[in-house]
Amino acid sequence: MTLLQLRYIVKIVECGSMNEASHELYISQPALSSSVKELENELGIEIFTRHSQGIALTVDGAEFLTYARQILDQTDLLEARYKQVRPRKQLCRVSTQHYMFAVEAFVEMINSIDSDEYEFTIRETRTRDIIDQVATLQSEIGIIYESDFNKRVLSKMLREKHLDFHPLFRADLHVFIARTNPLADRAMVTMKDLEPYPFLQYEQGEEGSFYFAEEAVWPDYSPKQITVSDRATMLNFIVGLNAYTVCTGIDNEDLNNEKIVSVPLESDESMLVGWIVNSRTKLSHAAELYLDKLRQVVSSHGYSLIEQESDK
Repeated sequence: MTLLQLRYIVKIVECGSMNEASHELYISQPALSSSVKELENELGIEIFTRHSQGIALTVDGAEFLTYARQILDQTDLLEARYKQVRPRKQLCRVSTQHYMFAVEAFVEMINSIDSDEYEFTIRETRTRDIIDQVATLQSEIGIIYESDFNKRVLSKMLREKHLDFHPLFRADLHVFIARTNPLADRAMVTMKDLEPYPFLQYEQGEEGSFYFAEEAVWPDYSPKQITVSDRATMLNFIVGLNAYTVCTGIDNEDLNNEKIVSVPLESDESMLVGWIVNSRTKLSHAAELYLDKLRQVVSSHGYSLIEQESDK
C-alpha cells in the first residue's frame, strides 16, 4: 500500500467517478482502476462497487476512506512542517434539505475561515440523496428533519447506513405565503384556509415517498399542486402564483423583502431538525466550524437548541 494509492481513493470519492478522477490525476483510467484493484486485493476488501451508473463506496470502503484521510492529513502536516510546502486546502461538504438557515450558516462559516485556500460544497437536494451522500462520505454533514410521521422509516435507514442523527431544534409548522395573500395578516392558518391556493412541494425523485417529503404535512386533497426542485423557484412561485409551502418558519433577508411572510400553521405535527453524520468518521475542522455557525444562526432566529453537549 502506498500514499499514492490512498490519494487515488480519496480523489475518486471526491470526483464521484473513476473517469473524472483519472483526468484530475493525469493518469489513464485503466491505470487508475488497476491501482485500486491491486489495493483491494492486497487488503482483501472491496472498496468500491462498480455498476453501469458509476461507482459507490462499500461499507468497508467507507471505513477505509476514514483511515486514508487521517493518514494523508498527517502526511501533509509533516510536509508542511519539514518541506515548507503549502498545507491541503480546507475542505467541507454539506448536503441539506432546502433550508435558508443552513445556507446562512455556510456563509458565516466561510467568512470566518482563516485560510488562503479552501474548497467547500453545499448541496440543497433530495432527502434520500442527503442520506446517501453522507453514507458514502461525499458529504460530511447532512441536514434533515424528523417528525412523528417519518421518524420510524428514517431512523431505520440511518441505522442501516451507520449514520447518527443529532437533534438541533424543534420547530412548530409554518407556511410561507405572499405578503399580498389575504391570509398574510392571520395569527394562524389552517389547511382548510389554504385550500384555494396552489400547494408547493420539493421533488423527491422516482423513489421518493411521503416519508422523505420536506413538507411535514400536506393537504388531503389539493386541486392545485406544483412540484419544484430548487428554492429560488419555490420563492418565485409563492409570489407569482400566490402559492404556499409548509416550512419551519425560519426566514432571513431573502424573505424579508416585503414579498413573503411566514405564518404559523395549525397542526399537531412539528419538525425536529438536526444533522446527520457517518458514525465511522471524524469531522474536519471546517465541518465543526460549520456546526458552530449553524447553532449560532438557529439561536439568532429565536429557536432553542436541544442537542446535548456531548454532540458538540
